Amino acid sequence: MKRFGQLIGVKKEYLDSYKKYHSEVWLEINKKISECNIQNYSIFYRDGLLFAYFEYVGDDFDADMKKMADDPKTQQWWAIMKPMQQPLENRAEGEWWSDMEEVYHLD
Repeated sequence: MKRFGQLIGVKKEYLDSYKKYHSEVWLEINKKISECNIQNYSIFYRDGLLFAYFEYVGDDFDADMKKMADDPKTQQWWAIMKPMQQPLENRAEGEWWSDMEEVYHLD
């Protein structure tokens, strides 16, 4: 299992809508996330930033992320979410959500 922490901004004018969508996530989205070997997924908010935490339990992250990205319902969800989000200026090339480095963990 690998733990992930990620950051992205959320545009102030969309915060309420973003929260509303995530209080009623489409069943197909949650199912696809699980099918792609992601567990224990949470998104937190503070001061214009979203922090996501999840655990990847598969053995081919890139293939699972491609599977998710190729899913038509996921593409529909992302088309709604992306205009609400503001990627970090210093993100790595190709990133939307910025990956964070894990510096400590206690089970």
